[in-house]
Amino acid sequence: MESSFVNIHQDVINACIKGDRNAQFKIYKLYYKAMYNTCLRIVNDTAEAEDIMQESFLDAFQRIDSYSGEGSFGSWLKRIVINRSLDYLRKSKDFVSIEDEQIDLPEIVEPNREEEINYLVNEVKQAITELPNEYRVILTLFLIEGYDHEEISQILNISNQLSRTRFSRARQKLIGMLRETKRKNAFSFN
Repeated sequence: MESSFVNIHQDVINACIKGDRNAQFKIYKLYYKAMYNTCLRIVNDTAEAEDIMQESFLDAFQRIDSYSGEGSFGSWLKRIVINRSLDYLRKSKDFVSIEDEQIDLPEIVEPNREEEINYLVNEVKQAITELPNEYRVILTLFLIEGYDHEEISQILNISNQLSRTRFSRARQKLIGMLRETKRKNAFSFN
């Protein structure tokens, strides 16, 4: 039994392959918000995210004939956006390698009330934006973009084990930041 993937926008993609500008604009309108958000979560700079997203679309339209149709077009496009975002970080002065040190922080206890969960979601989002690039990137790729460690290791050109180690450290750093915020907030109420 053969299983084939049918992209719901295949007719528009086919028109893009032929160079149809209206079709390219349709694709852009369909995907720009998601691609911008992906880029922003990685580079953490609105102006750079906008530029990178635009360049990613240009790159995608130039290479659209290489889209095989085997997976979703959105996944193919997201891979381009992620790679361009990571290239930007690699070229920037802010992308520093994280040393292989052992970080032992206790686990955070999950809240069991809805208000606390909503509050924590906002705290987590804010804390992620404050993380160093390597931590923010690995958390974004794993938690938000849904890549597994094997895929992340390929994207970042690192070993699977290093992907897991960085994720663990990033998670611990995030937990530490959240604890510090909680501690500061507890003192401000007194």
